[in-house]
Amino acid sequence: MDLLGVLEGLLFVLGDEGITLDQITDILEIDKEQAKELLIKLKQNYEAKDRGLRIRFLGNAFKLTTKEEHKSYYQKLILTPKTNTLSQSALEVLAIIAYNEPITKAEVDAYRGISSDYTIRKLLAKGLIKESGKSSMPGRPNLYKTTHEFLDYFGLATLDDLPKLEENDQNNSEEELFTSIYKEV
Repeated sequence: MDLLGVLEGLLFVLGDEGITLDQITDILEIDKEQAKELLIKLKQNYEAKDRGLRIRFLGNAFKLTTKEEHKSYYQKLILTPKTNTLSQSALEVLAIIAYNEPITKAEVDAYRGISSDYTIRKLLAKGLIKESGKSSMPGRPNLYKTTHEFLDYFGLATLDDLPKLEENDQNNSEEELFTSIYKEV
C-alpha cells in the first residue's frame, strides 16, 4: 500500500483540524521517523510550482493549505457574482447566527444537526460574519456574529429589523394533532 497516498488522503479528510505526528504513527502503524520521512516527501511534492497546495505545521498539527501566492485567484472566486450567491445552508447558518449572536460553531451545529465548518469559513471569507471573541465554554471556542456587510447585504439598518420569530407552543400543537386525528368512534 502506498502510505504517501494514504497520508495525503488523511490530510485532506481532516481539513482544518489537521493531523498530529502521533495520529499519523497510530493510523499508519509506523514509527515517528517513518512518519516524518513521509511528511517530508509529501511536503516536497507539494512545493513544486505546478501544485496549488502545501503542507504546513499549524496549531500543533500538519494541515493542507493553499499557497499564499495564489491568494488573489481565491479572492476572485469568492467575489465572482456566480459564486457570490448564498446557498440554503449559508442562509440557514446566517439566520442562526443573526438571531443568537454571539454564538459558537458547536451551537450552530446543534441547531442545524450537521457540521457547519465549510459554511462558516465561506461566510467569514465573504465578510458576512466575524469572530467576536472567545466563549467561556471548555476549549474556549470562537464566538461568531454578523457584520455590517451582513446588514448591507440584506438591506437592514440593525438586527432589530430582522423578522420576529414566532414562538411555537409545541404541547398545544401536539394535543391538537392527537384530538383531531384520533377520535373515538
